Amino acid sequence: MREKKDAPLRSDAQRNRERILEVALDELTRSADAPLSVIAKKAGVGQGTFYRHFPTREALVLEIYRHEMQQVADTAAALLESREPDRALREWMDRLARFAMAKAGLADAIRQATSAPGKPAKPGHAPVTEAAELLLRAAEEAGTIRPGITANDLFLAIGGIWTLDPRTDWQPRATRLLDLIMDALRVGAPGR
Repeated sequence: MREKKDAPLRSDAQRNRERILEVALDELTRSADAPLSVIAKKAGVGQGTFYRHFPTREALVLEIYRHEMQQVADTAAALLESREPDRALREWMDRLARFAMAKAGLADAIRQATSAPGKPAKPGHAPVTEAAELLLRAAEEAGTIRPGITANDLFLAIGGIWTLDPRTDWQPRATRLLDLIMDALRVGAPGR
């Protein structure tokens, strides 16, 4: 028999949880000290519902981070189903940039949630790394990028997106940067 905490959420509970995460991402990006009561109110849930899902500020912040990272990772396979591998990779890089901007906005909240002794560790980035590898291998096999590029290579190359200020009009700069990187990945590709 499954433990209750592992049981799937009812659809209304899942909607509440998703709404809390959406509002919390916006509010905590604006201010790491946003009151949880304000987040609950804007999400349209009561305090009890809020705390059943997220008993502490740290639990909420870390779940936002994990959820956003998983959302980015999950798009890789879906993009490969509907696009050529190099287009899928480039679109996924845009989604990664949006995640980077959300993470930058949440940086203070993440630091507060993980920095004190006895606090939980920040979730690992394995899902995003695996998604990048999936996309890179597909594009390499299609002959649309140079062989041998790893997820670590890609993340080092796109590291500049983490220096953009999420409070500015960052999208045009991120697009230019990611287009340059995609052009560089294509140089030396056997299918080009």
